[in-house]
Amino acid sequence: MSTDMWVGSWRPHKARGPIAAFYNSPGPKYALPGTTGIQFHDPRKYKAPAFSFGTRHCSYSTDCSPGPGYLVQPNITRTGKDGTPIYSLYGRPKDLNLFRTPGPGQYSPEKSGKSAHYSAPAYSLSARSKGFRNDQTPGPAAYILPSVLGPRTVNKTSAPNFILTGRSKIGSFHEDLQKTPGPGTYRVIDPCAYKYKPPHYSMTGRNSMPGDTTRKPGPGAHSPERVTIASGKAPVYSFGIRHSEYMAPLIVDVVD
Repeated sequence: MSTDMWVGSWRPHKARGPIAAFYNSPGPKYALPGTTGIQFHDPRKYKAPAFSFGTRHCSYSTDCSPGPGYLVQPNITRTGKDGTPIYSLYGRPKDLNLFRTPGPGQYSPEKSGKSAHYSAPAYSLSARSKGFRNDQTPGPAAYILPSVLGPRTVNKTSAPNFILTGRSKIGSFHEDLQKTPGPGTYRVIDPCAYKYKPPHYSMTGRNSMPGDTTRKPGPGAHSPERVTIASGKAPVYSFGIRHSEYMAPLIVDVVD
């Protein structure tokens, strides 16, 4: 066998001593709990007391006193401000606008018009007004005298009046007598209501015989060529999976 396919000095061989792959233990998979801190501490070890810093609390109210940090003015005493007069310089105020009396030149008597002197009458041509007229007195044609014809006269005696009425449809020779109900209008009473009622028979629907309604498999639902119990079966081969030489076998029967 040629050794050209191997690289280096390593060759397949059996282990010289026991290795972890030969054993079915989980190994260093499980970590032990720590012995520091408060959370997840090892219950088998002694835990020293632990202290923590508290949190800063918010102020309960905003109307607290300013404390000794504010500056008191020197003119403030325990009874109030001292009585020394204090003066200040202000700007010069503006002069007030006094009422100015109008002089003779402020008036224009020539523009006073008819309110100050007499003027000649003036006439103008204007359009016809669309308003109501003041002379709304009714004329002779507005009155209507009562009629003297007919039965409704007011101040005259009327002669007897006769009128021709239309032909009545009731009681006349052309009255429609078909509106009178005939024998077929009334409902005929069933003779069974006041006489002996004979037996009545009716035809009912066809009833099916009781039986099993489940679906049965037909001849095509079976596959006798797949049955291997009654007849011999040819050997069947398959490709297996690759196993590791370090995998422990499955132990079913445990001997105490």
